[in-house]
Amino acid sequence: MSRNSKQWTQKPNLPSTHYADPKIYSDPAIFEEEKEKIFKKVWMLAAHESEVANPHDFRTYEHPGGTRLVIMRGEDMKIRTFYNICPHRGNLLVYEPSGNAKKLVCIFHQWAFDAKGDCVDIPRGKAGYQDRICESDVGLREVKTEVGYGGFVWVNLDDSCAPLSAHIGSALDYMMPELETEPLEVLWYYQATLRTNFKLIHDTNQEFYHDYLHYHNRITGMLDPKSGYFQRKYTAFPNGHASVGSMNVSYDAYTGSGHSTLGWPKLPPNGWKLVDLFPCITYNLRTSVLRIDSYIPLGPDRVLLEFRILGLKSDTPEVRKQREKDAATIWSPFGRNLHEDLLASSGQGMAMARGSDPMYVLHAREEDNLIHDEVGMRHYLEEWSAWMGRSSSDSTRKIADSKPQATAPAHQEKDVAQPA
Repeated sequence: MSRNSKQWTQKPNLPSTHYADPKIYSDPAIFEEEKEKIFKKVWMLAAHESEVANPHDFRTYEHPGGTRLVIMRGEDMKIRTFYNICPHRGNLLVYEPSGNAKKLVCIFHQWAFDAKGDCVDIPRGKAGYQDRICESDVGLREVKTEVGYGGFVWVNLDDSCAPLSAHIGSALDYMMPELETEPLEVLWYYQATLRTNFKLIHDTNQEFYHDYLHYHNRITGMLDPKSGYFQRKYTAFPNGHASVGSMNVSYDAYTGSGHSTLGWPKLPPNGWKLVDLFPCITYNLRTSVLRIDSYIPLGPDRVLLEFRILGLKSDTPEVRKQREKDAATIWSPFGRNLHEDLLASSGQGMAMARGSDPMYVLHAREEDNLIHDEVGMRHYLEEWSAWMGRSSSDSTRKIADSKPQATAPAHQEKDVAQPA
């Protein structure tokens, strides 16, 4: 039965953990609060070590907390991260997205910095500053950086944060054999900018009820009783992370799929593993290719999606070409899956945009934590509420901040998220 205005906007008759206030997806004030309370406090995946493989390689990163960063490998082979800003007059220090430079030289006044963040040259420094300012006073602002979990470069703007291992916990344990089998290498990097909230696109990776959207996923998994599709189970981990059990993808069920027999070391043939990490990172290992999604929110209704496709560093040119073909079949802009996810998430962003009078968003499916259960989203929003100090089901209701500082080590798994 259709509903009137009052019925449309009233709270569902469900536990508060099973629906979300639509304002958390569109309110500019909430987005600014997310930047301060979440993104400036948590570990973010910024790059892969293969993107800065050689001494003096650099790569820029637009941190979702609003700070521009530059990642650089030094002569000592250590990877460090700095604010991408010249401490002289606040100019952008590095304009190119990536490259190789022995020194980072500001175009404005030619102040120069080495790969350790030390200022190594101030033109006419003595003449202008005498002994009041010297090179050792004006080094770059360094950011906490760790490399791990498949050779990825992680950054944290909070100098007092706990180690990366405390944030990840045991969430990636069941994928670590595949991630550590040998060094990885980025095959592709591409972006997409969507008019939607970052939590909506991340939701798409946290529930598989939306496989009704994907003909390819239905025919190669959902409709094949031998695939183990409906036996896949969510496991919720501390700090908002969740994993989805593996399955056997029946590529041959898709007529003309042309999928190769290439696999991935330690992964069962045609296997598929997926791990979602709070607040907006996904490890997606599908048969022969690893895809990493990392999102950079640009506003309450705009998000930059970064996609990395990885293979093995030891791959021959022929094997690399096949991995790229396998990835393109499913996950390229013209593949059989990814563009459909982006279309649906964009549609959510348009329909629930600020001022559109949207309804409460339902996360109410319960199927014993199996593949069409929406426990992943409930678990995520429980963590979001803890960081934000406000309820995800009623954005005006304040709750105690349980994550104001760094996360503590936690390695206990749990099956069901508790009410926020």
